[in-house]
Amino acid sequence: MTQVIQLEGAAKRYDSAGAPALGPLTLSVDRGEALAVTGPSGSGKSTLLNLVAGLDQPTAGTVTVAGRRIDGLGEHALARFRREHVGMVFQFFNLLDDLTVADNIQLPAQLTGTSRRTAAARAAELMELLHIHQHARAYPGRLSGGERQRVAVARALVNRPALLLADEPTGALDTASGQDVRDLLVDLHRSGQTVVLVTHDLALAEACASRTIHLVDGHLALDSRAEAVR
Repeated sequence: MTQVIQLEGAAKRYDSAGAPALGPLTLSVDRGEALAVTGPSGSGKSTLLNLVAGLDQPTAGTVTVAGRRIDGLGEHALARFRREHVGMVFQFFNLLDDLTVADNIQLPAQLTGTSRRTAAARAAELMELLHIHQHARAYPGRLSGGERQRVAVARALVNRPALLLADEPTGALDTASGQDVRDLLVDLHRSGQTVVLVTHDLALAEACASRTIHLVDGHLALDSRAEAVR
């Protein structure tokens, strides 16, 4: 399988009398690609991300992720699919403040049935890779914004997902922390991780993505590929 995402005529309509929030849209994303999704507010960026994550269902068309049709799956099956195949990173981290850094990272692995010992070993590997091992026993509230986002990325990667989705990952960060997360996304892409990044920040898209699409009113207005990711 070379395509991690395939949308065929996918559309989402929230109001039966209004225009679709997205689509119909046909789009494919190859394994190892870093795709940035840009566009003004209300252009359909979040709707696209939600369809790919299985957080929402299309009203028309099909959505295939990691080789599996996910449109039409029930909530239980979708939740299991996300835990096993999709990692998600959000603007405001969504970490559990009463768990340590290590426990935050391990949690998704344990939810899939991974033993605590194996989950702890994977978390330790990621903390070392992302340079947050010194914070393993700390609580998220004691960390900087950039450090918390690194914890969120580690948590998203703990189950070795086919796809990493990042929704405005630098939106809540200061300039220095935003640069730190940008460099991390570049490194992940270079390592072969498939990434879909939703962002208003065109400089972030240019720095991190091998391909950028621009949505306007739910439709694809631009699809361009970068010569190389810096």
